[in-house]
Amino acid sequence: MKIHEIPLPDSNNNYIKLFELKNSLGTTVQITNAGACITSIKTEDKNANFSDIVLGFDHPEEYLNPDYLNNCVFLGATVGRFANRIAKGKFELEGKAFNLKTNNGENHLHGGPTGFHSRIWEPRINKTSSKDMLVMTLTSPDNDEGYPGTLKVEVTFFLTNENELIINYKAESDAPTPVNLTNHSYFNLSGKETDILDHEVMIFSDKYTPKKGDIPTGEIAPTQDTPFDFKDFHKVGERLNELLDDAYDHNMIINGEEGELRRAALVREPDSGRTLEVFTTMPGMQFYIGRFLDGTYRNGTRMFDKFAGMCFETQYFPDSPNWPAFPSCIFGPERPYRHTTVFKFGVNK
Repeated sequence: MKIHEIPLPDSNNNYIKLFELKNSLGTTVQITNAGACITSIKTEDKNANFSDIVLGFDHPEEYLNPDYLNNCVFLGATVGRFANRIAKGKFELEGKAFNLKTNNGENHLHGGPTGFHSRIWEPRINKTSSKDMLVMTLTSPDNDEGYPGTLKVEVTFFLTNENELIINYKAESDAPTPVNLTNHSYFNLSGKETDILDHEVMIFSDKYTPKKGDIPTGEIAPTQDTPFDFKDFHKVGERLNELLDDAYDHNMIINGEEGELRRAALVREPDSGRTLEVFTTMPGMQFYIGRFLDGTYRNGTRMFDKFAGMCFETQYFPDSPNWPAFPSCIFGPERPYRHTTVFKFGVNK
């Protein structure tokens, strides 16, 4: 596996970088330190043709465009401190009330308006005798977006010759604070300008967290006999008319134990033959099918319309700081944050 920096001679910001990871199978992953965003993943289809299977901008500077950040859909971003929503931007910790900045109506979403998706990360390439890794680091100061404690974050990207993109997250705080990091890539395995409604999805989940609006009710409910039951393959668009918002944007509780790397989802796209497996050590995964994409953004090959891509956001549950019964997302000096997600790419020929 090789990593190299792609020169950006036209960039107006010398701090913005773009890197390409490439393995022996020809798979390439491009990542920018602007938001630590995955900008492109190119894999082969059943006819050995390579196409991009994620939604991303052509130019890294676009991820920091103020108009985009003010209406952000988090294309491929590393999001934090807290992925997903915190109700009304409020929580209590050790008897103290905290008020976070809101950016999703009255709620705090994906770290707030200047969350990690909007930062320029510090990149480096770690070369060893066995592998090369792309490392992104960021320091979030005390009271950043309203969060307590100084948080030091490290995210490592590694593309194996087995077609696995391994993302390792580490974070350490000098005070107790919520931490919930994830990647927000929008996948479309067709590699074409089409929606994802005919993709077939399996999710290894027997339970999910119902919500009112976009905030959990606190209930943990079985998926059995509901449109959230993906124990067998279902097309993404097959049961949308059974959902309140006609779209999936829900937290699925992944079977197995937190901290254990296990399979969370399996996706296949019949026309191209491409497959995607998602593995995680996290207790939950937001299954989101791009209901808020509206064609505002595009790259040189496609427009990002509603249902143009879907996300598998491995995570702690939404609004976890306000639900003691949910798995704890509080980390500090005695409890560093660790999380691994693996996206494994394949093809049925």
